[in-house]
Amino acid sequence: MMRSLYSGVSGLQNHQTRMDVVGNNIANVNTIGFKKGRVNFQDMISQSISGASRPTDARGGTNPKQVGLGMNVASIDTIHTQGAFQSTQKASDLGVSGNGFFILKEGKNLFYTRAGAFDVDSDRHLVNPANGMRIQGWMARDLEGEKVINTASDIEDLIIPIGDKEGAKSTKKVTFACNLDKRLPLIQEGANPADIARGTWVVNKSLYDSFGNVSVLELRVVKDLNTPNLWNATVLINGEQNSNFTLGFDNEGALASLNGQPGQKGDILQIPITFNVLGANVGEVGETQTVNLKLGTVGSYTDSITQFADSSSTKAIIQDGYGMGYMENYEIDQDGVIVGIYSNGIRRDLGKIALASFMNPGDLQNQAILIL
Repeated sequence: MMRSLYSGVSGLQNHQTRMDVVGNNIANVNTIGFKKGRVNFQDMISQSISGASRPTDARGGTNPKQVGLGMNVASIDTIHTQGAFQSTQKASDLGVSGNGFFILKEGKNLFYTRAGAFDVDSDRHLVNPANGMRIQGWMARDLEGEKVINTASDIEDLIIPIGDKEGAKSTKKVTFACNLDKRLPLIQEGANPADIARGTWVVNKSLYDSFGNVSVLELRVVKDLNTPNLWNATVLINGEQNSNFTLGFDNEGALASLNGQPGQKGDILQIPITFNVLGANVGEVGETQTVNLKLGTVGSYTDSITQFADSSSTKAIIQDGYGMGYMENYEIDQDGVIVGIYSNGIRRDLGKIALASFMNPGDLQNQAILIL
């Protein structure tokens, strides 16, 4: 009699455990990164009243007589299915697509989570604001003037330096990948200012010195009166004439020569210009600065000046200098790379968020964090 009651009680008690798990699933329906639980049952050992017997020539075999002693919980599994993403428009809110866990650190202890509601604290660390744990990853390091992230190194706290300054960088190269309209009219001798303007392609680009001072590069290009597919270019710096050169194109509109010297296919055609920058004091002439004008690759249409019967373009002209700026914002891309956005238009890789993966995520144990 008592045994039957105990068996029934085991069912009630263990189904209560299942109800607890179901209730916890429902309670966490809006919890970020939560993974539902599942309860599996198994029967307990059975008591044997009599054993089985094998058949004989006189009669058949008999089955054992066993009484089950109830049931218990076999396992409580965490179901690691992919959750749905929701946009929050907050740069530090993250989610993991596929396998992986964010790594959080408190003291010397590491914790793992799928919940990516992070923020930046007053020390500019990327943290979980619910418990103050610091997000782990790799910070970028300077290597020969470039920011490099070494994911083979040890993980560390991630810092997002809002407000930091980025120093000025002098312009070393200006790259042209634009088009000269083959339909531009020739400028005849004695042409009036209106005709000169119609037949001249003009582009301006700001150049920077090491202090962030700006000089204006102006490039004026006109068709040669006597030679087809030849253009004469004049470079002005801050309104003063600096240098001249000629550009030649083939009959398919691709760059072919510089200053009358034809290049081989694949050769990069560029010309240096040198000028004086502003000095440290007002009115003082500073040091000379040399900038390479990269005009393009012989035979290429994608990274060169071209000559087609289409509107002259000025969009694809890039220079590599910039003035001083402050880090105003940041974003985190789909690879977990943290990119700083500066007021001078520069974007810098600051670091990368690390993810941990496990062969069996179900082995992880939930850890309650006490916040005092």
